[in-house]
Parts: sequence; structure tokens; C-alpha cells
Amino acid sequence: MEITRHFTATTIIVYKNKALLHLHKKLGIWIPIGGHIDRDELPQTAALREIKEESGLDVNLYNPDKKMEMGDVKQLFRPMHILLEDINQFHQHIDFIYYATTDTDVLSPHNGETTNLRWFTSGEIK
Repeated sequence: MEITRHFTATTIIVYKNKALLHLHKKLGIWIPIGGHIDRDELPQTAALREIKEESGLDVNLYNPDKKMEMGDVKQLFRPMHILLEDINQFHQHIDFIYYATTDTDVLSPHNGETTNLRWFTSGEIK
């Protein structure tokens, strides 16, 4: 049995002690914003693209690492977690998990994206 794996990027976005979740169309559960990483796209770029498409937000990705200057070498934002998620018995996602903050809670998803977005307190998420 061959298992296919796709790379994905997911971001937990926080504004004033609330986290943004969306109701996943297929799964019917509330999860953070994210999606597949396109061919030749960096994980952090995919995370920012998905956030913009799904929420319209501009965010600041959390990066605890000290910025390094290395000439032609580019430092990437380190994900806080990397998860292996079983989608079904033949398919998995390798998910780069980021954290981000934003300066507003005003949402404006792009056309065709879900409007089932909501800010949750930590108590509501539990």
C-alpha cells in the first residue's frame, strides 16, 4: 500500500486573547486557517497566502529565532510544530504549524472562501 503525502501550512491567529477558527467544509469541525503548500512555495509563504485568502487579515508570524544574516542564504520562519496527520489510510499531510498575531478582528475573506469564521476564547476552544 502506497501512502501519498502532501505538505500543508496551518496558522493559529490570535487577536486580544482570542483565536480565529473556521468551520471546515468537509470535516464539519472548527480548525485554524491553513491549506496545501503549492509547488515551489515556501511553507511560511503558503501560511501567509492562506491567511490572506481565507480571512483577509495581515498578520505577524511568530518567530522566536534570532534573525541571522548569511549572505545569499535565506532564513525561514521556523514552524512551532510539524505534525503528521492521517487524512485516510492512503493519504497524509505533513503540516507546518505557525502562530501569528494581528492588529484587527475585522475579517474579509476572498470570494469563494468560507464565511464561517469566528474568534474563540481559550475557554470556548476547550
